[in-house]
Amino acid sequence: MLQLLASKSNISHSPARHPVRCLVLVPTRELAAQVQESVRTYGKHMKLRTAVIYGGVGFAPQVQELRRGVDIVVATPGRLLDHVGQKTIDLRYVEILVLDEADRMLDMGFIHDIRRVLALLPSKRQNLLFSATFPEEVRTLASGFMHDPVTVEVARRNMPIELIGQVAHPVDKDRKRELLAHLVKTGNWQQVLVFCRTKHGANRLAEQLEQDGIEADAIHGNKSQPQRTKALKRFKDCELQVLVATDIAARGIDIESLPHVVNYDLPHVPEDYVHRIGRTGRAGESGQAVSLVSGEDRAYLRDIERLIGKKIDQQVIPGFEVGSAYHSAKPEPQGRRGQQRQSQPRSSRNQGNGQRNQGNGQRRSQPFSFGRRGERDERGGSLPAPGGRGRQHSERVRAGRPPQRQAAPALPQEKIQQSVRQEQLEYHRHQQQAEEPRRDAAPANERGKEKAVPALFGLVGRKVA
Repeated sequence: MLQLLASKSNISHSPARHPVRCLVLVPTRELAAQVQESVRTYGKHMKLRTAVIYGGVGFAPQVQELRRGVDIVVATPGRLLDHVGQKTIDLRYVEILVLDEADRMLDMGFIHDIRRVLALLPSKRQNLLFSATFPEEVRTLASGFMHDPVTVEVARRNMPIELIGQVAHPVDKDRKRELLAHLVKTGNWQQVLVFCRTKHGANRLAEQLEQDGIEADAIHGNKSQPQRTKALKRFKDCELQVLVATDIAARGIDIESLPHVVNYDLPHVPEDYVHRIGRTGRAGESGQAVSLVSGEDRAYLRDIERLIGKKIDQQVIPGFEVGSAYHSAKPEPQGRRGQQRQSQPRSSRNQGNGQRNQGNGQRRSQPFSFGRRGERDERGGSLPAPGGRGRQHSERVRAGRPPQRQAAPALPQEKIQQSVRQEQLEYHRHQQQAEEPRRDAAPANERGKEKAVPALFGLVGRKVA
């Protein structure tokens, strides 16, 4: 692409002489920054201007860069359409369109944005699509806007590189984090890219690894762009031991000589497995892809094996066998209470339904005996009558029926009215006490008016009544 554009490059400083001639669309911000860096590296001695456009950063600096004139624009679809809406970019002179990670760019999440962009481009142009996987449905979508395309395959479709060692470790779901920390520490892994299925799970795993003494950070769509850029840079510079990521980092991110990739959660889409483990074993380097497989992941593992056409070796780590966390004997109940409840049959336990706990979880040595109303037990407490609520409650519980709730006894109407009148009198008494200081401090003419008005209303009130 650079070679084709360089043959018609323009050395003029006028922005009008540098229209957008090439548009590269990528699915993620990290990939956009990486492609932009590659364009600048390979085109260092060419008179071509480039700009990168993606969300999460300021809009105004991008506008200023576009106004100065650029030949190549690397962009994510969302922010590109924002510039189109603000009329800050002109795509009428694009000669080459590049869709990187074509399977992701043409899936149902991006196809509508892609079609809006295609409508703004000249009908005569060159289209280039790149992807590590290319399913049949994506080929069907691509055929809609490509005419007689030429397919170039450097390897069999959906096949991982042979230099990547693949292994799966069966483990209980609740012990995945413990096993990951064990592998990192015992293997002295210094650079590990770990993939989680959700953003919340990535954050939680990174925090737990930090508590285990492992330098870790998370990268996903909810992180701000400066946070994502900083975490990825630290990881590439080997300042970060573990980078936990969602599939946002699986698409085309190039980390030089990355030795380990871990699938903490297996992906739902088998093709994403190929993208994930493709972060290692790049440019002739060897690498290792490790998958932590719990019971719920076995169906996903079978789909992945069917896709790549080979069985993934499964190795059980000693001490982390499946079910080892649950096969240990449960501790025996402690104290007299647990011993009594185990030794007593159910029928005898039900008889003590009304007993109370006393002390350190121990039961009373003497159960309640239902005596006559008014009798006292040895502690001075009153006992319910034989036919009272306690007996009824116990009988309903033994019969399997919910306990019957009795409403509180209603107060007589006379007592309610008396209580209301008492409250009203108290309220008026407080009001009069509060008014007396203000009445004494008021001028004489005002006090006369105050006395006249209540008297007048009092007369009217009596006459009406």
